[in-house]
Amino acid sequence: MGKQGGIDLDLGCMFEFKDGSKGIVQALGKHFGNLEQPPYIFLDGDDRTGSINQGENLYINGKQWSDIKRIMVFAFIYEGVANWAETNGRVSIQAPDQPEIEIQMDASGRNENFCVIAMLENKNGDLSISKEVNYFSSHKPADEHYGFGFQWKAGSK
Repeated sequence: MGKQGGIDLDLGCMFEFKDGSKGIVQALGKHFGNLEQPPYIFLDGDDRTGSINQGENLYINGKQWSDIKRIMVFAFIYEGVANWAETNGRVSIQAPDQPEIEIQMDASGRNENFCVIAMLENKNGDLSISKEVNYFSSHKPADEHYGFGFQWKAGSK
């Protein structure tokens, strides 16, 4: 649990490799990933209160980009507030040879605590980033919308 009054937003991603293998990198379930071996994606921590200035960071090993088909970057409200408008949540995406993308998550829907921020796709070896900012009630409906096909069960930290 975060300290009283803290907002716990979690950053993560669903990924798919060209060989069809898939997975998730997120603090929930302690799936922090690894930069040097599959999934070549690493989440650097779990800021449970919003008090760490640099927040949570997701890194992708660009040397392994040729193996990756797509990465769906997401954030979700684990606890502390009822909707995104109360979070001041924002994500910055930095990629080589591309301008920085900053995304503000500010929807006020009560049952939309999961936000798909962006889709990173491998298009003939090149990185294509599309801003999504689509809100869902949880991981499962987002997965169904984007077609990853995971089996879901409740989890906790």
